[in-house]
Amino acid sequence: MNKNRIVVFAGLALALSIAAFLSPFANKDPDGLDRVSKDLKFEEKAAAEPPAKQLPFSQIFSEYSFKAITNEKVSTALAGVTGTLVVFGLAWGIGKLTVRNSAPKE
Repeated sequence: MNKNRIVVFAGLALALSIAAFLSPFANKDPDGLDRVSKDLKFEEKAAAEPPAKQLPFSQIFSEYSFKAITNEKVSTALAGVTGTLVVFGLAWGIGKLTVRNSAPKE
């Protein structure tokens, strides 16, 4: 395995560790846009059924957790790990599609 792959997978392992062990301790206060909408008092103008709730993965996830898992900390940790793996997989796939192999083909 070349040095770049070792660095990439070490980074992935670190990101997965952070997602699994630190995400359950994330602050429960509203995030940026939610906070601004409450501060400026326009939260009631939000759509009753947001478009994101119509996507297929909304049946599995609720906010930052899995719907099927009742333990909040475990649910949040698994959602963090899942999100990290999805983003890594997308980035890896796009990278493989866009970067040519520099080794000459025989």
